[in-house]
Amino acid sequence: MLKDFVKMETFLTVARERSFSKASAKLGISQPAVTQQIKYIENYLEAKIIDRKKNGIKLTPEGDELYKVVAQLEKSIISLEKDVLKIIKKEMTFRLSASYTIGSYVIPGECLNTISESIGNDVTLSIDTTDKIIQGLKDRKFDVGLIESPLFDDDLIYREWFDDELVIFSNTLLPKTVNTEELYEYKWVCREEGSHTRKLISEVFEELGVSCKSFNVLSEVSNTTAALQSVKRASKDSDQPVVSVISKHAIAEEVKRGELFESRIYGFTMSRKFYIVYTKDNKNNVFIDNVVNYIISGKC
Repeated sequence: MLKDFVKMETFLTVARERSFSKASAKLGISQPAVTQQIKYIENYLEAKIIDRKKNGIKLTPEGDELYKVVAQLEKSIISLEKDVLKIIKKEMTFRLSASYTIGSYVIPGECLNTISESIGNDVTLSIDTTDKIIQGLKDRKFDVGLIESPLFDDDLIYREWFDDELVIFSNTLLPKTVNTEELYEYKWVCREEGSHTRKLISEVFEELGVSCKSFNVLSEVSNTTAALQSVKRASKDSDQPVVSVISKHAIAEEVKRGELFESRIYGFTMSRKFYIVYTKDNKNNVFIDNVVNYIISGKC
C-alpha cells in the first residue's frame, strides 16, 4: 500500500484541506476519484479513516495514526527528492506569469528575489491577460500563473489564493459609502466590453438593480493601469466626480497619501478571488510546490 503513494497523497490532501471538494481541486482530479481512492484505502485497512461532517471532515483514530505514518513518509520522499536535485544540479529560470492587477500592484518586486532564493533559481515575471496566461501554461511558456478570473481548463489545477475587493475610486473626495442612486451622478471610466472585470461589475450592479447603460460614460479602457491613469488625470469636479472601479490593492498607496479616494456601495462588498494556476503535469514538481507554497504563505 505505501508503495502506491498517489493514494496516500490523496489521503494527506483530504486530511489537510478538511474537504473532499477542496482536495479534488488541489489534486486536479474529480471528487468521485478522491472518494474512490479513500474507499480503497479503507477497504485495504479494513478500517474507517475519515468521517464526513456538515462543516467538513474529521479523521477517525485510525485515520490519525495513518496520517502520522504517511506524513513521515512524505517528509522522507521530499528530502530524498531534494538530494537528487542537488546531485543533478538542475538549473532553470522559473517563469511566473500574472494578470495586470496582480503583476503590477499585488506582487512586489522584491518578492521575485525572495522566491528566487527559496528555489535557488532565477525567476522572471510576465504580465498579460488571463486567457493568454492560461494558453501560455498549456504551451509550457510559463510554470505558474497568478490570475484574477478563473477561466477553467481541464488540464490545469486552480488553487484559491485570497479574496480581492473592488472599490469605487476618484481623484475627488467621495463619501465612504454610496447608495445605488448616487452611482448615476458620476462620470464613469469603464472597463471595455467583454473583459472579466466588466462582466463581474455588471453582474454586481445588475444584482443591485443598477443599469450601467444609464451611466454617464466618458471612456472605456482595457486594463487596471489605464483605468487608474484615466481617473488620476481627470478634471476634479466635486459635483460630478470621475470614477471607476478597481482593486483596492491598485490604489492603496495613493489613498494613503490622499491623492485618490475610495468608496464602497452601502451594505454590499464587491469581491473576487485570486487564483494560482499550473498544469496537472506539474502537480508533483518540487519547484512548483516551493513557489506555490511560498506565495500562499503570504511571505511575498
